[in-house]
Amino acid sequence: MGAVSRFNFLRGRFRGDPDAVRPPWTTDGFADSCDRCGRCERACPERIIGQDRAGYPSVEFAAGACTFCGACADACPTGALARDGDRAPWGLKAAIGAGCLSVNGVDCRVCGDHCEARAIRFRPLGRGRWLPEVAGASCTGCGACVGPCPVKAISVQTDQDEREVAACG
Repeated sequence: MGAVSRFNFLRGRFRGDPDAVRPPWTTDGFADSCDRCGRCERACPERIIGQDRAGYPSVEFAAGACTFCGACADACPTGALARDGDRAPWGLKAAIGAGCLSVNGVDCRVCGDHCEARAIRFRPLGRGRWLPEVAGASCTGCGACVGPCPVKAISVQTDQDEREVAACG
């Protein structure tokens, strides 16, 4: 395990923020393998990889979307990020929260406009209201919808189907 700052040691933060979104192609042994060198951060052409409070790489979708170019994984010297042709980059999907303007009766479709995969659709509810829905099979979890949301109602998180499988298995 890499060096831990005194600040993080005194707060019990040895492995980074558990809620942080890690770069694509994160391996199961990420926390033990990552030496926090910052190469993935410097290699990212989109500049969306930063560091959490413990110095581990984390993706900040407010800065932009992931294009899944693989530069971060290619730059990783430890194998904490490892691209595998058969494995998806990650199991993340967009999730729309209750603060969404469309959910609350204000016509807003910014997230759908920024979704290249067209995974966010709007179902009519009547009286001019539209309900945003994420088509899980189409959503890549790229995060393009997160930054433009004016009320920060969208997050990218582990796919609900994967969480249910993990809970049952």
